[in-house]
Amino acid sequence: MIFLKNTINKIVIKVGSSSIADENGINVGKMNKIVEQVTDLKFKRKKDIIIVSSGAIAAGRSELGYSYKPYSVAEKQACAAVGQGVLISKYRDLFAVKNIKVAQILLTADDFSNRQRYLNAYNTMNALLENDVIPIVNENDTITTDEIKFGDNDVLSAQVASLLEADLSIILSDIPGLLKDLGNPKSLINIVEEVTPELENLANGKSGKLGTGGMSSKLKAAKISIASGIPLTILPSYEEGIITKAVDNIENRQFNLGTTFLPKGKRMSKRKRWIQFSLKPKGKLIVDNGAHEALLKGKSLLAVGIISVSGSFSVGDLVLISNKKGESIGKGLINYSSEELKEIIGKKTNEILTFKENVGPEEVIHRDNLVIMEATEGFEPSNSGFADRRL
Repeated sequence: MIFLKNTINKIVIKVGSSSIADENGINVGKMNKIVEQVTDLKFKRKKDIIIVSSGAIAAGRSELGYSYKPYSVAEKQACAAVGQGVLISKYRDLFAVKNIKVAQILLTADDFSNRQRYLNAYNTMNALLENDVIPIVNENDTITTDEIKFGDNDVLSAQVASLLEADLSIILSDIPGLLKDLGNPKSLINIVEEVTPELENLANGKSGKLGTGGMSSKLKAAKISIASGIPLTILPSYEEGIITKAVDNIENRQFNLGTTFLPKGKRMSKRKRWIQFSLKPKGKLIVDNGAHEALLKGKSLLAVGIISVSGSFSVGDLVLISNKKGESIGKGLINYSSEELKEIIGKKTNEILTFKENVGPEEVIHRDNLVIMEATEGFEPSNSGFADRRL
């Protein structure tokens, strides 16, 4: 069953560098076309808009007079440091003409993995929307490292849409949408209901030509959106009025522009989306067949079902869970450190008490903090009995 809201009220729009910049830096004409459409959506159609915008490095490169594309991390971060101010200034000036205020929000993946900062970002952006301000979000390229990077603003935009529980996520691109073959515009796929391994193989360049279009990150974004119950559409930014046309079409259940990924089934809870998409694993557990079956039924993970532990982790860290065949089952927040867990794996609670005086929770990972990967489309098992609506 396709999940779509009757009315689209909150929209996250990802603007790629190619949509607003060229070799000379920010192209004000390109940017203004986006501003015009956002203004129409905000004033005439009463939509809340959040923009996730690339372009800082391109803007900084122009300001610093680079005649070549910067390759080193230091050069890119220097360009970003200069370009962030240029980028937000251009947006501010163009939106000011429309009597719209904007705010700059710079994030790293670390801000999403830290629960308190995650909630702070949620509260801040909602407060801005309540005050009719458009948040303009970008990755904080001036300080990011590989460990704290989103990897791409496509993924960042999906994370922001998931955080704010948007009604629609839009990615503006320099291609018509998801193509089976970049050399053939007629190979456009208008509707996708599932991100299949075959589709991912195309995006990873294992077959076809899809990978050269930057589709891998867009499919990662689509998986986050689908799990969040949010439709995501990839649109050609160069087509006149494409944003407003697409919003009209999707509200009328028409999907003939670009590529739209449609969510199916039950929306994953916000807490479990945070666990699934915002945290990086610190270790791995291998479980036996009995624990595997119990997890699929929505049960918590107990020490008795664990065969082996790898990695170094602390209480509250994310760990991966695999079966005896090495197949991924899920992931969850651990109640024990790696050293503590090695002492009790394979043992029942009463056995543990015979040699360990102070024992933590019976559950090594509580079902409330578990995400089961084998459930349909990455959603929670229907018989888990748990519907968490907490932030």
